[in-house]
Amino acid sequence: MAAPPAPDASKATLLIVDDEEGPRQSLRIVFKNDYNVLLATNGMDAIELVKTNPVNVVVLDIMMLGLSGMETLKEIKLIAPSVEVIMLTAFETIETARQALRHGASDYLNKPFDITTMRAAVAHAAQKHRATLEFKRSNDDLQMLQEALEAHREREERARNTGEIYASVLHDINGPLTIISGFVELLNRSMANAASVEGEQLENIKGDLNRLNSQVTRCVEISRRYLSFINGQSSVRSYVAVNQVMSDLTELLTRHPSARGHQLTVRGLDPDVTASIHGTDFLQILLNLTINALQSTAEPHLVKVTCHRRTEPIAIEKIDETDEQRVINRETFSNQPPLLAIEIEDSGPGIPPEILRKMFEERFTTKPPEHGTGLGLSIVKRLLREAGGALIMQTKLGVGSKFTVCLQTVP
Repeated sequence: MAAPPAPDASKATLLIVDDEEGPRQSLRIVFKNDYNVLLATNGMDAIELVKTNPVNVVVLDIMMLGLSGMETLKEIKLIAPSVEVIMLTAFETIETARQALRHGASDYLNKPFDITTMRAAVAHAAQKHRATLEFKRSNDDLQMLQEALEAHREREERARNTGEIYASVLHDINGPLTIISGFVELLNRSMANAASVEGEQLENIKGDLNRLNSQVTRCVEISRRYLSFINGQSSVRSYVAVNQVMSDLTELLTRHPSARGHQLTVRGLDPDVTASIHGTDFLQILLNLTINALQSTAEPHLVKVTCHRRTEPIAIEKIDETDEQRVINRETFSNQPPLLAIEIEDSGPGIPPEILRKMFEERFTTKPPEHGTGLGLSIVKRLLREAGGALIMQTKLGVGSKFTVCLQTVP
C-alpha cells in the first residue's frame, strides 16, 4: 500500500484499487493533477485507507487476488456509505453489473477503459459525493433546527403549564381561603365585646378554630398535590369515605358566601362506601360543581347534592351529545361496578347550548374577570380523568341543570 501524500484540502480524494501495476499507475497519472490520489494493491489495504482518509471516490477492480472487488465494495459501503465506488472489470457480465449496483456501486466500467469516459465517471461520482455530503449537512442542520424548535416548544409548554398550574393552585386555594376569612370574621365578632370567653362561647370558638385549621391543612394539601404534578411524580392510588367528603362539603358551603339566600341540601349514603379517588381531589370536584350551581342565578333557588350507589355499569354510551346533555371523560371512564354517582342538581335558569359546548374549555368563563378565571371546570375535568371518573351534564332552559359525577368505589 503506497503511503499517501499530504492531501490538498481543495481537492477531492480518489482511491484507486487494482492488483495490476499498469492500470493502477495509468489511472494515477490521469487524475494526479485534479485529485488527491491514493493507491491500493488489494482489498484489505483499500479498506484501511478508507478508514483513515476522507475518501470521496473509489475506482475498484472486481477481479483481484485475496479479497475480491465485490467483497471490498461491501466492506467500504459499511465503513463509509457516502463514498462513491466505480467498479472496473475485464470480464463484464450482466449479473456482475447487477450485483455491483445492488451493493452500492455508482458506476460500472470495462477494461481497457476510455480516458474520456473514465474522467467523466470520476467527475460525476465526485459531484454526487459532494451533493450527498451537502444534503447530509443540510439534513443534519434541519434536524438540529427541529430539535431546537422542539426544545423551545417544550420550554414554552412547560412555562405555560406551570403558569396554568399556579393559576389552578390560586383558584383551588381561593375556596378554603374564603372560608378561613369567614371563620376569622366570626371569631372577631365573637371576641370583639367579650371581656372573657368561657362555657358555650369558648366551645364555639374552639370549634371554629378547628375548622379554620382544617382549611389551612387543606390549602397545604392542595399545594402539595400540584407540586407533585409539576415535578412529574405519579400519584398513588387513593381512597376516601364518601360520607366524610359530604360532611366536609356541607360544613364548607354552609359558611360560603355563594350559599347565602339559597337552599342547599347534601345527602350522603347509608351505609357509607369508599370512593376510588384522593379526598382532596374529590372535595375540589364537588366544591367547584356545587358553587357553580349556587351561582347559576342570584335569585333564591334550590341546590341538591345526592349520592347513589350503582351495582351496574352506567349507560354512558347511550347518552348522545345534544344541546341539553354532554359527557366529559367518556373515553377514559372506568365503568366497572361498584360505582358511585353524585348528582349536583339546581333549579336555576339552565345552561344555553353555546355555553354547554364550551364550559369545560380552559379559561372559558361567563363571569367578569374580577369574579372568574375559567379554571374551575377544567380542573374538575382533569381531576376526574386522573381518577378514571366521568361527568354527565344535563340541562333544560328555564328548569335547571344536573351534573352527575361518576366514580369507582371499593368493592
